[in-house]
Amino acid sequence: MKIAVYGATGMVGSQIVNESLERGHEVTAISRAGTTVEGAASQAADLADGQTFATIAAHHDAIVLATGPSRTGGDHAEWIAAMSTAYCNAEGTRLMIVGGAGTLEVDGVRLLDSPDFPEAYKAEALTGAAAFYAVKKAPETLDWTVLAPSPVIQPGERTGKYVTATDSPAGSSISTQDFAVAMLDEIETPAYRRARFTAAN
Repeated sequence: MKIAVYGATGMVGSQIVNESLERGHEVTAISRAGTTVEGAASQAADLADGQTFATIAAHHDAIVLATGPSRTGGDHAEWIAAMSTAYCNAEGTRLMIVGGAGTLEVDGVRLLDSPDFPEAYKAEALTGAAAFYAVKKAPETLDWTVLAPSPVIQPGERTGKYVTATDSPAGSSISTQDFAVAMLDEIETPAYRRARFTAAN
């Protein structure tokens, strides 16, 4: 398959690129700087550029969005607008979105609304929630899937094993490597079309 990954040099995106290459897929690694990624075709592109996104969509079987809002004080509205641009320009190509854990629920309460949710991540979680609710309202012609991580996601070991759930956390943590495994499994064998799911070790 031909897979494009926006945010290809990030903590999660880089593992998705690695997993895709290991499985023999043809990968386009996309970042704002066009950083060279060994084994992949590297391309510089901004998520907000709808024309470029449409061109990329037309030449790939799936596009993974592994980006997020600014963590350095930038306007989160810009990222929300860029995600909406992607939704509007996917051109029938499958859109795989790296979501956030904040909208997962425990006993009907979103994690981001719980008293234990870290204040430092609240703004980012709210922005991620807005992007999730927006894609849920997208026209039925948009073929999307959101994969949300566990509450804790960090580099670790690739075990190739994970459990999934839909609206509530499947567990407390997942490695970025196994998150990538779950992402590629879903790309190769779709089970959650136009839906959100989550994975944990």
